[in-house]
Amino acid sequence: MTTTTTGQPLVTNVTGGVGDSPVRPDGAQKTRGEFAYSSDLWADDMLWGATLRSPHPYARIRGVDLTEALKLPGVYAVLTHEDVPGENLYGLEHPDQPVLAVDVVRYQGEPVAIVAADHPETARRAADRVVVDYEVLTPVTDAEAAMRPESPVLHPGHEGGNVVRHAPIRFGEESPTAAVVVTGEYTVGMQDQAFLGPESGLAVPAEDGGVDLYVATQWLHADQRQVTRALGLAEDEVRLHLAGVGGAFGAREDLSMQIHACLLALRTRRPVKFSYGREESFFGHVHRHPALMRYEHGATRDGDLVYVKAEIILDGGAYASTTAAVTGNAATLGAGPYRVPNVRVDCYGVYTNNPPCGAMRGFGAVQACFGYESQMDRLAAALGMDPVDLRVRNAAERGTTMPTGQVIDAPAPVAELLERVRAKPMPAVPTGPRDLRELPGGVSNTTHGEGVVRGVGYGVGIKNVGFSEGFDDYSTARVRLEVIAGEPVVSVHTAAAEVGQGLVTLKAQIARTELGVQRVQIQPSNTFVGSAGSSSASRQSYVTGGAVRAACEQVRARVLELAAARGFAATALAGGKVVSATHEVLADLVEVLGEEVVDRTVEWRHRPTEPLDPVTGQGFAHVQYAFAAHRAVVDVDVELGLVRVVELACAQDVGRAMNPDAVLGQIQGGSAQGLGLAVMEEIQVEGGVVRNPSFTDYLIPTVLDMPPMSIDVLERADPHAPYGLRGVGEPPTLSSTPAIVAAIRAATGLALSRVPVRPEHIVGA
Repeated sequence: MTTTTTGQPLVTNVTGGVGDSPVRPDGAQKTRGEFAYSSDLWADDMLWGATLRSPHPYARIRGVDLTEALKLPGVYAVLTHEDVPGENLYGLEHPDQPVLAVDVVRYQGEPVAIVAADHPETARRAADRVVVDYEVLTPVTDAEAAMRPESPVLHPGHEGGNVVRHAPIRFGEESPTAAVVVTGEYTVGMQDQAFLGPESGLAVPAEDGGVDLYVATQWLHADQRQVTRALGLAEDEVRLHLAGVGGAFGAREDLSMQIHACLLALRTRRPVKFSYGREESFFGHVHRHPALMRYEHGATRDGDLVYVKAEIILDGGAYASTTAAVTGNAATLGAGPYRVPNVRVDCYGVYTNNPPCGAMRGFGAVQACFGYESQMDRLAAALGMDPVDLRVRNAAERGTTMPTGQVIDAPAPVAELLERVRAKPMPAVPTGPRDLRELPGGVSNTTHGEGVVRGVGYGVGIKNVGFSEGFDDYSTARVRLEVIAGEPVVSVHTAAAEVGQGLVTLKAQIARTELGVQRVQIQPSNTFVGSAGSSSASRQSYVTGGAVRAACEQVRARVLELAAARGFAATALAGGKVVSATHEVLADLVEVLGEEVVDRTVEWRHRPTEPLDPVTGQGFAHVQYAFAAHRAVVDVDVELGLVRVVELACAQDVGRAMNPDAVLGQIQGGSAQGLGLAVMEEIQVEGGVVRNPSFTDYLIPTVLDMPPMSIDVLERADPHAPYGLRGVGEPPTLSSTPAIVAAIRAATGLALSRVPVRPEHIVGA
C-alpha cells in the first residue's frame, strides 16, 4: 500500500528554533507537486466507494430498492442504514446526523446508500441505479421562520424545537438610554471553505477484525470516537492515520466519508477508497453559517458607547455540527473589541433544511464582526466623527470587562492596531492611462477609468483562541531523545493535524529550542498517541505547542539528572552540548546520553474556562483573545458595480511570532478569505437547493484578486500562553470583510448591509 504521507517521519535537518523561519519540511514536495495528498492514496486490490445522495432538501423515504445496483458487474457491496452495525447517529458535538438516512432526508445531498466497486465509474453507476421512493416534503429554509412555534419541527423530540441553542448575554443595565442611537439589519451569506483537496481517504480492513483509516481530517480522535460507535467496535480496533490534507478551514472537523469507507472495507474485506469530486465536495462538508443580525448602538454625543443590543440568527442547516459553539462565539463576541457598559445580545442557532453549517475560519466571530463594525461606521456618521477616532475612543484594552464579565488580563492593543493601519501611506491615485489589470473588471476591458471611484474603509475584530465555555481543551505530545549513528536525535509524536498551517515546522522549532538538538523527526500523526484536539480555533500552536514544550522540559530535566550523575553541574542544553549556568560547555550530549533513551509523554492543558450562565451569559468563557485591524482601499466602477481591492493594510497582535514567515502567510490567507466573503463568495441556496456547487459558479479570490498587503505584526506577549504566543490564523478573516465593505460604502455612498456585495447591490441601488 502506498501511504507516502503517513508512513515515514518528516526529518527536519534545517536550522531554526522559536522565532526563526525555517523551511517547511514538506514545502519542497508540495511546490514540486510530489507531496501525496489523501486523494493520492492507493492500495493493491483496492475498491472504490461512491455515495447515493438525496436530490431533495426534505423528503420522507418510503422505500429503497438495491436490486439493479447489485446486478452491475464489478459491484461488491451496496449498503443502507440497515447495514450499520453500531449507532446510526453521529455528530461532532451532538449525535443527530444519520450515517445513512433511515426514514427521512433533511438536506439536499444527504447520504442514503453507499457502494463499493472495482472501478470508480462502476461505483458511481451503481449508486445511480439505487431506486429510492421519496415523498417530497415542503422544506423549512428560513431560519427566522423556523424559530416560530407554528414551524414544522425538523428533529422531533428536540427540546428547543428548531432552536439548537439560544445564547443570551445580559451585562449592565436592562434599559439604558443614549443621546445618539443607530440601528441596522445585516445579512451574511453562506460561505464555503473552498479547500482544494477534496474529501478522500482509504479504509483498510485488519486481521484483528478492525480497520485502519487513512484520511484527511482536522481531528483524528474525534473521528475515531464517531467511527468506533458507528462500527460497534472497540477504540483500539479503529486506528486513524492522518493523510495529506489539502486545506481544511473548519470543514474537515465533521465526518464525510470516514464511516462509509470503513463500513464498506469491513463488509468486503478489501481496502476501499473514497475521493469526492468537486460538486460532491460541496455537499460533503459543512459551510459557514448564514446570519441575519439586528443591531442597535447607543452613544453619548461625545462618542462614548453606552449600550449595544443585538439579535443574531444563525442558520445551522439540517444538523447541529458545531452550531452550539458558533452561537456561543457570536454571542460573547457580538459587541466587538470595545468598552461597552451595557450589552444585551440574543444569539440563536437554528435547524433548517438548508445544507448543514459548522466550523469555518472565524467561527461565529466573522458574522458578528460584520454587524458591529458596520454599526460603528453608521454611528460615526451619525456623530459626525472620523470612524477610526470613534473606534479608538472606545477600544478595549487590558483590564476591560467583556460583556460576559470576563476581564481581559493580557495585552489588548486595539487602539494601537487601528492607529497603525491608519498611519500607513495610502496607495497612489493613478493620474494617467491605467493598465486594465489595475481597474475593476480587469482585462475584460469594461472601463478605462471612467465611472471608477476610490474608497477607504476600516475594520477591527476580536476572536477567541482555543475551545471555550468549559471544554476540556488539551493536547498530548510524546518526545523521545536518543543517540542514533553517533548523533542526538529528537522524535516528536502528536496526533495534531497538519492542515497547511505549518505545525510540523513549529513542533521541530520548539524541540530545537528546548533541547538544543539539531536533528528532529516529526512522527506521522495518528491515534497511537493521545488526542491533540482539533486543528481549529487557532489553538494548535498554543495547545500542542504547549504540550511539546512541556514534554521537552521533562526530557531535559532527565538529561540534566544524567549529567549530574556523571559529575556535570549542567543547567541547560545547547548546540548538542550540556552547558553550565554561565554557558560553559561541559560535555557532549551524546556522551551524557550514552545508550539511554529518554522518552516522555505529556498531556497539557491551558488554564480552564467555564460555561456561560444560561440566563445571563456571564462567565470566564475564553482562554485568550486575539485582535486584528484592517484598512481597505478599493476602486469601484459605480456604473457596473464592479469592485477591485487596491490594497489591504493589516496590523495584528500575535503575542510572539513563533515563525515570522508563517505568521505573514496566515495573515495574508485569512485576509484573502475575508475578501472573498466581502465581494464574491456565496453558496446560492434556493428552497434548500444549492445552485452553484462548482468553482465555475462559486467564485474564490485568485492571485489576481488579492491586492498588495502591508502588514504590521505586533508582539505583545500573553503572560498565560506558551512563549507568550497568540493564535494567528482567524483574526484577519474577521476585520478584512467589514473594512472592504466600508471602503465600498465610502466610494458609492450606499448603505450596503449584506455580504457578499454583488454588482446589483451597487448598480441596482
